This record gives sequence, structure tokens and C-alpha cells, in this order.
Amino acid sequence: MPKSISARSYRSVDQQDDGGYAGYDGGYEEGYDDSLDDHHERTDTYSSTTPTSPNLNFRRLRQARASEADLTRLHGATERSSLLGAGPRTRSYQSVPATAPGTPGRPHTVRHASNARLRHSRAGSVSRTFSQRLVNALGDGRQALENSIHNSFWQDDRVWYDQFTSTDWVHDSIADAYRVKALRSRKDLRGRLAAWFDGAQGWILVAIIGILTAILAYFVNITESTLFDLKSGYCTKAWYLNRKRCCDGASVCDGWLHWSKVIRSDRLDVQSTQFAAFVFSVVALSMASCVLTMATKTVIPSAISLTTLDENLAADHHGRDGEGRKRDISPETHFQESQLRPPMVYYSAAGSGVAEVKVILSGFVLHGYLGLRTLVIKTLGLVLSVASGLSLGKEGPYVHIATCIGNIACRLFSKYSKNDGKRREVLSASAASGVAVAFGAPIGGVLFSLEEVSYYFPPKTLFRTFFCCIAAALSLKFLNPYGTNKIVLFEVRYLVDWKFFELIAFIFTGALGGVLGALFIKACRIWARTFRRISIIKKYPLLEVFLVALLTGVLSFWNRYTKLPVTELLFELASPCDTFSDSGDSLCPTREHIPSVLWVLFVAFVIKAGLTVITFGIKVPAGIYVPSMVVGGLAGRMVGHLVQLFALRFAGSGLFGDCDPTGTPGSCVVPGVYAMVAAGATMTGVTRLTVTLAVILFELTGSLDHVLPFSLGILVAKWTADALEPLSIYDLLTDMNSYPFLDNKVRPIFTSELGDITPRLRKERVIDISTNNFIPATELRVKQQFLHMAGEIDGGLPILKNGVLVGLIPAPDLEFALDKLENEERTLCLMSPQVDWAAGRDIPDENGDEQGEDPTDFTPYIDPAPVSLDVHSPMDLVYECFVKLGLRYMCVHRDGQFAGLVHKKAFVKYIKELEESEK
Repeated sequence: MPKSISARSYRSVDQQDDGGYAGYDGGYEEGYDDSLDDHHERTDTYSSTTPTSPNLNFRRLRQARASEADLTRLHGATERSSLLGAGPRTRSYQSVPATAPGTPGRPHTVRHASNARLRHSRAGSVSRTFSQRLVNALGDGRQALENSIHNSFWQDDRVWYDQFTSTDWVHDSIADAYRVKALRSRKDLRGRLAAWFDGAQGWILVAIIGILTAILAYFVNITESTLFDLKSGYCTKAWYLNRKRCCDGASVCDGWLHWSKVIRSDRLDVQSTQFAAFVFSVVALSMASCVLTMATKTVIPSAISLTTLDENLAADHHGRDGEGRKRDISPETHFQESQLRPPMVYYSAAGSGVAEVKVILSGFVLHGYLGLRTLVIKTLGLVLSVASGLSLGKEGPYVHIATCIGNIACRLFSKYSKNDGKRREVLSASAASGVAVAFGAPIGGVLFSLEEVSYYFPPKTLFRTFFCCIAAALSLKFLNPYGTNKIVLFEVRYLVDWKFFELIAFIFTGALGGVLGALFIKACRIWARTFRRISIIKKYPLLEVFLVALLTGVLSFWNRYTKLPVTELLFELASPCDTFSDSGDSLCPTREHIPSVLWVLFVAFVIKAGLTVITFGIKVPAGIYVPSMVVGGLAGRMVGHLVQLFALRFAGSGLFGDCDPTGTPGSCVVPGVYAMVAAGATMTGVTRLTVTLAVILFELTGSLDHVLPFSLGILVAKWTADALEPLSIYDLLTDMNSYPFLDNKVRPIFTSELGDITPRLRKERVIDISTNNFIPATELRVKQQFLHMAGEIDGGLPILKNGVLVGLIPAPDLEFALDKLENEERTLCLMSPQVDWAAGRDIPDENGDEQGEDPTDFTPYIDPAPVSLDVHSPMDLVYECFVKLGLRYMCVHRDGQFAGLVHKKAFVKYIKELEESEK
């Protein structure tokens, strides 16, 4: 737009002595020439429906003015400071360089728009070389270790996707399309090489991610195994060796020295000394892990919080009366009530992180969950928590760690760092590599990403995910963390085929695993709503970790199976027997010793099941995959021994074929198969994984003969668990934390239409340009703050002309544009749907040079073609638009007139209420 128009428009307002808007109705027309507008209409080659270019080069902004009042206040910035609060206005925005040139073949008509995308790297945003980007990417992470990542946003930098907002994949896709179009417009050799390198960046990136994931997995495996064995003694050859490496695979050797021998005293009993050392080690390692995890504490001011986020499932829900009914409150009332509530607190390194990764990949922004600070702390905390011997696993956190690596690696290439839609493809591959190194199952990792965490999984992403898993598996194979030249978590081989009669037992075992998984979820919910609601437990997470660790140490020491590491225990439960053992607690008993083995297994099952329930949700890095498999494996081994006892007693019935009761242990029944079936079934009941888990079990055993029992048990477990508890453990986390996650796998039955959930039209939520295209900046600021008070920091303001929707300006873009104004109180802002302005291009002057940016022209920030539907549109269509397109909001019209706007969060809330009403 010509500079003279806007200069004249707000200069006439600045000349008013009283600071009001006298002369506003027509003051801007003094410098406006209608013939100039007609000229641009005739010469413009773009249609009014053409979307604006997703790239705009913004200049550095002025320093923040202390007079600009914000919704929240921030005192001294520390690691425990609130995230979005500010005294002086500190805008969390980032400047985006114009990486995409104009439309090829159109010189001097560079089209821009405000929808350039967030990238998490800030220091490296203007780097030009790969090495510079590498240094800056890591440098950004080092800064995050010194300051909380949530408080390290640069002054006047632009963050397009703020905390707790939804991404807009439609605009991300448009942005990437313009970038690719500009890149491929060059037909020379250099252009072709640039296009080739652009296509190769994805492969290079996933290869780097796979290698780094394997290296971190190797570090965790080696370190935690050594620390775990240090609870009982140390190696005299080298203190950093675990028992297995110290004794060269033997269970007992002279090189391993127990603590009871180190502390020599005639008055100390050997077992008592070992018990004290064991309990002390469990408590010390657990609390150290908790202290590290609490370093990632993030505080969100209650002004923008809708619920209390908490990994321990103890979220507090507001907006309901004493009887649980919803209250219809205005945004002003909601904001005032939120000021009285405590701030929202969460720990990004706690738990497994799979639920958060799943939510992030669905398009929900959680800053800090995938940063370098979280990566380092979670890795170290995971080593300590697993080594402590708590009833938890490292496989789930591997997914979170691998995704952190993927997010940080995306900073190396601007193609992924500046486009959230492209980044999610890399994060999907990263999550898969985490499972690949956790179980040594690359194919299972690909299926895990497809079945569990990924929201959008096209064929190209599938192939790159497979390549990433293969790179991770090969790297882990080279590192050899287990000392067996194998990459699998453990390896068992079944040489004896199963009998047809055992199908009934396999079905029963699968149903038992489904019941155990459903009961585990119910127990976690009850424990979170009772014990963790105690004020002192909720206030001091370290106290809960101390109590759980103390109870774990006291109970686990006396039982051989509860004292073992979870992976070794699962391996022992699933292993077949070569010879019988006369020992009373061995898993290869003779017929006479089976009842005693059943009793030992039952005690271990009760202890492990109880400890797993109370451990899940404490403030340490913890996974649930292997612990749930261990609980199921104990139950399955008991079922296997019962079937074995039945087969030995009725060997001559003909049901077991050529079963020889005097033969080898596996001649009739192999109890280890039942342990694997029950382990997979229980994990299915907890996570609701099906095909992924069947493939993982196959990759662990390598037995094609037992794929059918595994698959049958998993199917029955899935049906049983769904009948008893519709939510998986990650669905429970998502619901309890009130993440706006729109499930794309389960579609509810809709009986309404779009108009039924469309809020009434309010003047505070629209910008009306029917009489004038110039709107006072103070009025726009009030509307933008109204959205913030309503909890829609990622919302948008529709632009209407005579009741017709002509555009929409996102709230973050509006806030950024208002912050650029020198005198907000005395400025008029141009909001025009005109063709040449909507194109957002810079008009060249007579010398061919582009003129400077006009801060009062808000037209480049306007989306001229927002997605809209009629009020009578079926809700199934609305569901498809939000799920398949990844929209943040959807405009609604009635008979051609604007009728309202539905935000993605409001639609998710409607679906949750619909599901609750159907229960």
C-alpha cells in the first residue's frame, strides 16, 4: 500500500490535542485517492481469494514500553518464574527472515503474510551455514540450562505458536508450498543442487536422530546397570563394571564384593547389612532422580490456565459448581476467578512423556517438553530412577528422549525449524526410533509411531520413519550395550511348538491380561484422586518419592523376583527350561515343587502390581511398558505352571499329543510362552497397543510358530480391556490434564450440527469495517485482551463488512502488529480486504526499490480466505475438517452472513462432554 495513505491516516489523529478520535470518521480520507485504488485493482494480477504468502520479513522491534500494561505480571525472572507473565511488556515473538522469494516470474511483487511459523531455535534463526546452525542449535540449549526455557524468549522476538496453543497446519502447508515453489523456480545448476539438497535434508536429519538416539540409549543402559548392581556390592577389578561384566556372565565370582563383606563386624548380621545397604540405595537414587526432575518445574500463571496440569493425574478442574455442574461464566469473570487460583505447575521430565508427545504431534504446543534442558535432565534422571529398582521402566522415556533429540536436530535445517507442520514428520520418526532402541525392534518402532503417537502419517513419513529406526538399530548393534551382540531387550527361543488344546488357555491368559490392564488404569485413577490429593503430598513431591522408594526397598529385598531388574525378571519369566531344578523357588520345578513355585510367584505378583500402581505418576522419569509386562508375565507364568501341572497329571488323556511326563521340561507345556502371552496382553490392556505389540513380541522371541498365540492373546486382551475401561493409560493422562487432544481414532456419534455449538456473536470478538477500514489501535487492543481473558491466546478475530466475512486476523498476529506501533493510543490501523493489500506485497517505488514497512498497515496479517462452513453443516464434516486439516478455528456463516467462530479447543470440549453424556 502507498506510504502516503497510512502516513496521512494516523498523522491527522496525532494532531488532536485531547488524545481522542475527533475527526476519525473522515480524517483518513484526506490523503486517500480513489483513482489510486482503481489503478491497483486494474493492474493487480491476484484474485481476492488468493491466500497470502506465508513468509514476511519483520524488522526488529522497538524496546518494550513500561507503560504498556499486560494481563499478567512477572517479578524477577528465575527458573521458577511464571511463563507468560510480564511487568514491562516482553513479547514472546520471533522475527522471521524472508526465506521465500516472490512468485517466480513476478519481479518486484513479493507476497507476504503473517503466518510464518514458530521454530524453537532462537539464536540460530539467522544462520546461513550448516556449521553455524549446528553451533547455534546447541548454544540455544546451553542457554536453556542456565535459564528456564520458558523464560528465555528474547525481547521483541516473535513466537507464532505460544504455550498451550494449537498449531495451524493449513498455513504451515501453504508456507512450505511457497518455499518449494520458489526453490524449484531456479533452473540453473546451483538451483538444481539446492533443490536436491532440500530433498535430502529429511534423510540426513532422521539418520542423525537415529544415531544420537542409539548413543543415548547405550549411555543409559550401561550406566543404569552399573548403578543398579552397586546396591548389593561393587567390582574389585573396576568399580564401574556391573556384576555381569565383572564376573564374565557368571552369577557369583570372587571379583564381586558384597557390602556385608566391606563392612566387617561380628555384631552385624550379613543379611541385615545387605538389607540396609539395599534400602538406602533405593531411597538415595530415587530422591536424586526426583531432585533432578523437579529442576524442570514450570509455572504457568493462572491468568491463562484453564485447569491445573499435573503429571500425577491429580488435576483440579474449575468452571463447575459444588455439584459438578458446569457454570456459564463470562471471560471477565473467568479471568477474575483465575487470578485467585494458584498457578499451573508441571514437570516436563516427569513420567514417560509419551502422552505429551502424542498431544504435541496432534498440534498442541507444549514449550519445554522437547528442549535440550528436558533432554539432559530426563536422561540423567532416568538413569537414577531405573537404577534405584523402582517398579518402572525406561522404554516409555526413550520415546520422549528420542523426540527431544528430533526436535533439537530440526534446528539444523530451517526447512524444519521454521515450519511446525514439517517438524511433526520428523518427530514421528524420532518417537519410533525410541521404541526401536528400547526393545531392539525397528519394525515395532515404525508401527508404534503409526498406531500410537502420530496424528498424521503419510507414506513419505512412513519410509523415513523406517529409515530412522534402521539407523538407530544399526548404531545400537555397533555399540553392543548388552554385551551379547544383540539389540533386543532380551532374547528367548521356543523350540517346542504349542498344542492345539492350549488355545483355550491362551484365550484365558489374554482375557486375564486385559482385566489386569483395565484394573491397573482404574487403580491409578483412584490412587491419584485419594492419596495424591493429600495437601502435603501434593505440595512436596519429594516426600511421595521417599515413601514409595522406602516401601519398594523394604518389600522388594526379601523376594528374589521383586529384587531383580524388570528386564531380567521378564527374561527369566519368558525363558524356556532346559532341565528340571529341585530348588523351591526356581522356575523350572519338578511336579512336586510346582505348588511352592506358584506361591512365590503369587507373592511377587502382588508386590509388583501394588508397587507399579503407586509408582506410576511420581515425579521421576518412569515408563509403564516393561513394568506392566512384568506384572502380566508373573500372572502368565502362574497360568503356565497350572497348565503344566494339569498336563503332567493327565498326560495319558490324549489332549496333549505325545506328551511324556518323564521327558524334558518343555515336552508337554512351555510356561514361558504363557508368560509372554500374558505380558503382551497386560501391556495391551494398559496402552491398547495391538499390532505394534504383536510385532515387538515376535522380534523379541524370533518364533514364527508362536505369532498366533501372541496375536490371539492381544486381541482378546484388547476386547476385554475396552469392555471394562474405555480409556488407555495415555488417554487417562490426557483427560486428567485436560489437554485439548482431538482423538482421530475414535469418532463419537453426533446428533447435532455446527450451529448448535457456535457461540453467539459478540462485538468484542469481531472487527467491523463496514463504515471504515481504519480501526483505532486501542479498540483492537481491547479485543485482543478479551480473547486472552477468554483463554483463547491462539484465537482469531473475524473481519466483517456489512455482516459478511471478508477475512480473519489471528490473535498472536494482532498482538505482534499492535506492539510495533509507536503511539498505540493515537493510531488508526488499516484493516482492508482490498486485493492489492490482501496480497501483502511491497509496492516498489519509481526507482524499483521497495519502500519501508508501514506499521499501521495490518493488512499483511489478515487471512483473506479463512475456512468457513454453514451453520447447518453436519458435525461429522466439522470433525473431519479439524482432524484432517488441523485447523485452529473454523468460521461459521448463516445465509451468507457471519454467524460465529468455533475454536478447536471448544470443539474438543464439546466432544468430551458428548462422551461423558453417553456413559
